[in-house]
Amino acid sequence: MSGHSKWATIKHKKGAIDAKRGKLFTKLIRELTIAAKIGGSDPSGNPRLRSAIADAKGQSMPGDTISRAVKRGTGEIEGAAYEEVLYEGTGPGGTLFLVEGMTDNRNRTVAEIRKIFEKNNGVLGGAATAGWAFERKGIVQVATSAANEDQLMEVAVGAGAEDYSASGDEWIITTPPDALSAVLDALEKSKIPTAGSSVAYVPKTKKPLVGRDAEVALNLAETLDDHDDVQNVYADFDISDEEMAKQAE
Repeated sequence: MSGHSKWATIKHKKGAIDAKRGKLFTKLIRELTIAAKIGGSDPSGNPRLRSAIADAKGQSMPGDTISRAVKRGTGEIEGAAYEEVLYEGTGPGGTLFLVEGMTDNRNRTVAEIRKIFEKNNGVLGGAATAGWAFERKGIVQVATSAANEDQLMEVAVGAGAEDYSASGDEWIITTPPDALSAVLDALEKSKIPTAGSSVAYVPKTKKPLVGRDAEVALNLAETLDDHDDVQNVYADFDISDEEMAKQAE
């Protein structure tokens, strides 16, 4: 899951991703299909597809499943016609949300996403409701055991990465969107394995939340992420480790 916020981290620790493997595969297959549809079936010339394939393999998706998803995207075999959608909304405590999705029925999806916001003290807004608070960035995840700071500085930053930071047992490397492919190539050539990559929305600033607002914001993010048509959820809230521990109890 992209976004790399603490709610995603704690959800992973709870094992929720493993418990919902079927839904995860559905999201991965849709991303493979859309990526191939937009940029073609050659991952060497399609960074988005390359990232999608790496994520699918990272979840042990069978090769034939990956191949079929790509072929659906290029039209070699028939499949549902998905289109990308982006929703913007507000949550508790003045938080802002961006929700990336893929759907074969826009009317159904927007109605269901609106209900999720409303049930969690939020409002689904129109264009420009939240997008102004985020920047589009390339994101690469590398296990902290796979590289040290000197290597990241030399390889990733040397190839065009803007910054890197430690998050749990991973390094999170940020790049300009158009530099993501070059950074991935440099890491691969240096034999530094990646745990995932994507072009994501990163909040310019974060809003600290505690208590009930923190609880509701976490639930809103998780419920949105659980929706079948949602690919990624990005939010600008921040919850301290102490507060997160309370929420996990």
